[in-house]
Amino acid sequence: MKAAVLTQFRQPLEMLTMPDPKPGPDDAVLEVVCCGICRSDWHAWQEDWTWFGMKIKPPHILGHEISGRVIEVGKNVRSYKVGDRVTAAFHTACGHCFACSTGHSNQCTSGSGSIGFSFQGGFAQYVSIPQADVNLVRLPDAVDDMSAAALGCRFMTAYHGVIERAAVQAGEWVAVFGLGGVGLSALQIAVAAGAQVIAVDISDDKLQAAQVEGAAVTINGKSGAAHKEIKALTKGGVNVSVDALGIAETALPAIGSLRRGGRHLQIGMTSQKEQGKIALPVDSMVQQELSFIGTYGCPVTSYPRLLSLVASGKLNPKRLVKDIVSLDQTSDVLTAMTNYSTMGLSVINRW
Repeated sequence: MKAAVLTQFRQPLEMLTMPDPKPGPDDAVLEVVCCGICRSDWHAWQEDWTWFGMKIKPPHILGHEISGRVIEVGKNVRSYKVGDRVTAAFHTACGHCFACSTGHSNQCTSGSGSIGFSFQGGFAQYVSIPQADVNLVRLPDAVDDMSAAALGCRFMTAYHGVIERAAVQAGEWVAVFGLGGVGLSALQIAVAAGAQVIAVDISDDKLQAAQVEGAAVTINGKSGAAHKEIKALTKGGVNVSVDALGIAETALPAIGSLRRGGRHLQIGMTSQKEQGKIALPVDSMVQQELSFIGTYGCPVTSYPRLLSLVASGKLNPKRLVKDIVSLDQTSDVLTAMTNYSTMGLSVINRW
């Protein structure tokens, strides 16, 4: 199969012919129809996240925002057959541990790890998904392949975070800091929930994209005073703040924009500069009774509602796709991410 392979960190991926995957007894092999290129792929390409144990050994195939068709299943697979249109959460689950049995498959530690990180991923013509009955998600006819890949990890992570973790309600003020793929996803989802959303970034182009997605207010954060502008505008601060990037320059003003009793949602994960640690204004958070909420991926049990919202048109992840590329252009997108110059979502659909 053709694959874009990480052979050296921070160097262009190599276009190589790799062995076709074969399923184990509980697995399924997919023909990849679309695969998103995510900032998480960029982190892995940069050799980030070693501080929490993610160690990738080249040669390796990244890619975890997958939509595809089942072409082969293991002998124990019962719920899927050849020809089924599917996607998968990037975090695999075992299906029987406490986390899985209580609807929190995104917190499973007994699965095979993460697609494209713990094992070979979707920057290739084919990919094998472990424990297929647990980890695959069947796509409704009304959700096309591009939309399914756009759900990827960014949109589904934003959905779980905004709706299920931060519990954003209609009429609330929400501030989203960082308007990359996950930030625009969080914005679209919060608007659909009826919130008034303030979008913050240092790129005017990204702020314009936020207006298209329904932002009530956009603020260029170059001045460093976005949190003061937000508190003045909302007469006390937002109900929910979202850091969609994972650096001190976004996390701290996001927390600083909250009203008393507000909720901060941390979606973005850090890179080399922070290495997992950002100093927080703890005393202020205590005195104001602020909540700090982490979010990771999306449980498989949440997909039916998410897919129904996409199928009905209430959510539109495909609208965030700004760049459709071929497999051999994957490195170009990763390089552009280094300078934060990508817009929205980038998806591979030519092999």
